[in-house]
Amino acid sequence: MKNLVVMTAQEVLDLIPNRYPIAYIDYVDKLEPGKSITATKNVTINENFFRGHFPGNPVMPGVLIIEALAQAASVLILRSPEFYKKTAYLGTIKHGKFRRVVRPGDQLKLQVELVKVRSRMGIVDAVATVDGKKVTSAELTFIVAERDEKI
Repeated sequence: MKNLVVMTAQEVLDLIPNRYPIAYIDYVDKLEPGKSITATKNVTINENFFRGHFPGNPVMPGVLIIEALAQAASVLILRSPEFYKKTAYLGTIKHGKFRRVVRPGDQLKLQVELVKVRSRMGIVDAVATVDGKKVTSAELTFIVAERDEKI
């Protein structure tokens, strides 16, 4: 059987600065540098945010779904040679739409396509799905900087 994991959680952590409790990529399924990425977040009842959102009716906050998409986009952007070992900061969120709730036990598939890249900026189209059904979509803009540079 062929291994379907392109990047492990540790390899993702080696690339982006996010750490527990806000590291949301369990693995990367598919990566076409400079083009697209598909990553996975397994949503479990053990997530910190479920204690308060909402007791007795656990729902993953929409802002954290956007954060998971942004982390997948960061991996895509930072795997390109010109941005490797840098940091991608989320600049804008456009056309954000939330269509369904995400609950414990769901497997969130994060699909990101690179739309445009300029010197220190990138724009992506991002979609999160569960069981093939769209739960969230947005256009995200990133600014890329040196790791120790303040923007």
